[in-house]
Amino acid sequence: MSALEHPGIRKVAEALPPGTSERIVVLPDAVRTAAAAAEAVGVQVGAIANSLLFAAVRDGVAAPLLVLTSGAHRADTSMLAELVGADAVKRADPEFVREHTGQVIGGVSPVGHPAPIETVVDRALSGYEEIWAAAGHPHAVYPTTFADLVALTGGRVAVVSA
Repeated sequence: MSALEHPGIRKVAEALPPGTSERIVVLPDAVRTAAAAAEAVGVQVGAIANSLLFAAVRDGVAAPLLVLTSGAHRADTSMLAELVGADAVKRADPEFVREHTGQVIGGVSPVGHPAPIETVVDRALSGYEEIWAAAGHPHAVYPTTFADLVALTGGRVAVVSA
């Protein structure tokens, strides 16, 4: 089976700009952490765009919030809550992640979701010429640029860690 035959990877490939899907790399081992992904593709951990789905709670209702953070940072949920006007930003459970992204934790891509998701992009990623993001499966990644990541996701650029 080719990489693009996997449904999660195929959805991501279809959401990427022309010419980008050919650069999806399927690795022999899962890369569920930024450190593992960086080692696998030979880049600094900060050049990995972690796709973290949180539950942004406003008036008791949880909505998905996708935070694309540099692998060198840990997202600060208090800062994020203030940034997006939420009462709280909480870690999402695997079911919530799957429901809103169609993907599993460790393989969540910035794109290819069933519906648009409010997105925040870590300003620290702008310091890298090329960044790598998950491609809808824990074994799959693809290279992109900061500008393309922001444009493709419609994300708001912000500082996400103290």
